[in-house]
Amino acid sequence: LHLSKFRNQHINEQMSVDDCDDVMRARKIAKINKNKCKKTNTFILSNIKTVRSICVNNGEPYDQDRNMTKSQKHFDIVVCHLKPTRPAKCHYNGKKLNKKIIIKCVRGFPVHYDGDIGHCEN
Repeated sequence: LHLSKFRNQHINEQMSVDDCDDVMRARKIAKINKNKCKKTNTFILSNIKTVRSICVNNGEPYDQDRNMTKSQKHFDIVVCHLKPTRPAKCHYNGKKLNKKIIIKCVRGFPVHYDGDIGHCEN
């Protein structure tokens, strides 16, 4: 269950910065409730197998108190930020970045996207 939710919210191999509105809507993750939109969401431009490898052998412990794992390599990501619009109208600006990602792994699977590290914009 957690893996499919993670995949739906954060994995998208074929996404551009202009796809935020469509993808957020299609995957039903733009709305928190009827009148509130999610402020930001990050998509990893990779497949789930590669991201899962962070949990298995391509990651290193990070933020030990919260049991996070940081990727050893950089990933292309698209960050979708909510535009300041009327409530319930969820429109997003996308930004493409290349960063190390921080995820929470449970029993070898990614279950939560926590953030990213690095300053390489492209």
